[in-house]
Amino acid sequence: MSELKNRIDFIYLFDVQDGNPNGDPDAGNQPRIDPENGNGLVTDVCLKRKIRNYIDTAFNGHPGYDIFIQEAAVLDNRVNDIYQTPEVSGADKNKQKDIAKKALCKRYYDIRAFGAVIATTDKQGQVRGPIQLNFARSVDPIISLNHTITRMAVTKADKNDKAKERTMGHKSTVPYGLYKTYGFVNANLANQTGFNTEDLDALWKALINMFDNDRSAARGMMSPRKLILFIHESKLGNAPANLLFDKVQVTKKSDVDVARSFSDYEVKIDKDQIPEGVTVKELI
Repeated sequence: MSELKNRIDFIYLFDVQDGNPNGDPDAGNQPRIDPENGNGLVTDVCLKRKIRNYIDTAFNGHPGYDIFIQEAAVLDNRVNDIYQTPEVSGADKNKQKDIAKKALCKRYYDIRAFGAVIATTDKQGQVRGPIQLNFARSVDPIISLNHTITRMAVTKADKNDKAKERTMGHKSTVPYGLYKTYGFVNANLANQTGFNTEDLDALWKALINMFDNDRSAARGMMSPRKLILFIHESKLGNAPANLLFDKVQVTKKSDVDVARSFSDYEVKIDKDQIPEGVTVKELI
């Protein structure tokens, strides 16, 4: 294990076929969409949830790889557990909060990676994480299909109404969508939270494998397609992230009218125009 010494910017491409990658609870759980141009959206929170789930499964029981934000987790209790450890409870009152933050980072991978707002009952604090993700946005506009489905069962028995022996429901899907998101690794913040090279390798493994550990009939077929890293020689970086991202072009092939698979697209990286001090690496 060693500390991070390089800023890294990355592009992550993934697709969905006949599924709902991220339902919007304010719109009947239909796929999220930009109403102005029809592009599909997947929130950063959704992607981080999948990363958390993969880390929890792949590193279950490994010290330092617990997950802070889990379903039904009582955050107050988790913070209080840290404050009751000898290293925190025995420290000077003025230093307890800083020591507790370090202890939380050491125990929980997602705090170490993404940061956290620790707004519990009486122990407030904030940890800025070195890993940040944007919303994922589809390369082309998507269409949301609404399917009526039936269930051959009823919730409660009603002998006087045979018509209720079938119940109706709805399911929303995207026939096909290729999504792109941008990510950032801040080496300076990584050194503050203790996020190291081993943690970074775990992040790449999660992005490559997380959909295989998160299958659901509602989400259809989701797959990672490209993970392109821009590795800077320095911690502060050698070029603006937007300039690097512009070197990657994702376009629909000229003979394709409606995309229905990743093979309908071309991904081109202009490696001849990459600024000095930046190395391009493709993990997928």
